[in-house]
Amino acid sequence: MVDCPICQKPVKSNYINDHIDSGCESHLESPPPTQNGVATQNIAASQKPSVSSFFQTPSAKKAASHPTPKSEPSPTFSIQQKVLANGKPKTPNPPPRKRSFEDITPPVSEELQTVIKTEEVQPAKKTKTNAFQKAAPLAERMRPTSLDDVCGQELVGPHGILRSLIEQDRVPSMILWGGAGTGKTTIARCIASMVGSRFVEINSTSSGVAECKKIFAEARGELGLTGRKTIIFCDEIHRFSKSQQDVFLGPVESGQITLIGATTENPSFKVQNALLSRCRTFTLAKLTDDDIFRILERALAKEGHNYTPSELVDAELLKYLAAFSDGDARTSLNLLELAMGLSTRPSTTKEEIKAALTKTLVYDRAGDQHYDTISAFHKSVRGSDPDAALYYLARMLQSGEDPLYIARRMVVIASEDVGLADNSMLSLATSAYTAAEKIGMPECRIALGHCCVALCLAPKSTRAYRGLNNAYASLREPGVAALPIPIHLRNAPTKLMKELGYGDEYKYNPNYKEGRVVQEYLPEPLQGRTFLEERDLGTEIDPGAWP
Repeated sequence: MVDCPICQKPVKSNYINDHIDSGCESHLESPPPTQNGVATQNIAASQKPSVSSFFQTPSAKKAASHPTPKSEPSPTFSIQQKVLANGKPKTPNPPPRKRSFEDITPPVSEELQTVIKTEEVQPAKKTKTNAFQKAAPLAERMRPTSLDDVCGQELVGPHGILRSLIEQDRVPSMILWGGAGTGKTTIARCIASMVGSRFVEINSTSSGVAECKKIFAEARGELGLTGRKTIIFCDEIHRFSKSQQDVFLGPVESGQITLIGATTENPSFKVQNALLSRCRTFTLAKLTDDDIFRILERALAKEGHNYTPSELVDAELLKYLAAFSDGDARTSLNLLELAMGLSTRPSTTKEEIKAALTKTLVYDRAGDQHYDTISAFHKSVRGSDPDAALYYLARMLQSGEDPLYIARRMVVIASEDVGLADNSMLSLATSAYTAAEKIGMPECRIALGHCCVALCLAPKSTRAYRGLNNAYASLREPGVAALPIPIHLRNAPTKLMKELGYGDEYKYNPNYKEGRVVQEYLPEPLQGRTFLEERDLGTEIDPGAWP
């Protein structure tokens, strides 16, 4: 038995359609006998248990002893009761006719509409901010939700190549390579929201191979059932091991998932070649001071009302923070949040706020900054620029670089770049290494600075270095590395070797005047070939260096 949605009368469920088609006149069931307004079968059903209590579980017994309370009627039902209580006549049933699907829902009478309008509607409650949103720092709260709000990245700009792929829903698996705070995570989340794909975010520090395989299975099921793709965003993908990176090869190649990996390290060295060949690499540009300034202005306009207004946080301070953050948007927003908090204290000056900010040098002893900085130092010494060389030397030492590592590089410079032009530089460089080893920081920085400036001001000669490279180049020629040593140059420590002619016809140079003899030292195929060039430096001319 079911109640008709139109007349509210009981009808057998298999006759409900015929009942509605007849205008609610046929297939009606007679109401059950009542006792004091309550159906007798309902009383009997409530008194007679369906199953013996012996076979009932404790939870069923508890439910039987505590019946479920009746649900409250809906607001519309309550309003209908009010209309009926006021004595308003009900809308008469229409004549029998073939009804459409729309006729199942009864029209609302004018009286009912009047009551609805006069009912007091309670205002919707304001959505409360949860604890995680309150605890999120300013950098997380200000994360852009669309690519139009991303600053400083032409890749996702109006004419960017990545933007066009996203708008065409042709997002490939990719590696986003850029410094900290350049927008890698933000771009990945914006991509997922624009293409409407399922977005799963994992981190190399907390996700293993088993969890990745589970995500792949869910992505395969999602694609098969709904046709919706899955985007997996892997932050710090360079921290994944080789086995963890290899697990992505199959799903990425088959298109079951779209992988977006983010890394601050050079993917050529940190990402497996097999995975790298299946992804496109996009390099994110370092944010300029103007980009950071616009981000800070937007954050101040949106979040400034949460703090007591202060004249200390002005455009001049924002420019200082932009230059202070070194292209890192996250760092700049964190510094702005700190500055706004400090500005609310009484008698606080702008100089005190600046002094409270902590500067973190962008340097990683195991990453690209390690190799890039030492390369810049070496090239500055080679170019005889003591100012630049001292800057990079101080930057490495201040960031905690191993002073012995720098000293070893200066020993190399003494032979590679100064070389034959000033042989004393090699002794000075080895002495600086010994001083760094024996004394240590911070005193050894003085010896390193002494050697650095001396190497910069010394004349340069790469003659010996280039000669060695020429000899190495000859060994790559077919058969040169295996040429037999001339027999007169061979050592003869045994009688057998002497009998074989080892060392015969060798002319001992100290026995001759000025040590000059006619004697060949190279293997026969290389005789007459020179590796050491006459010139100390090259012959190319830079037009800007000469008048």
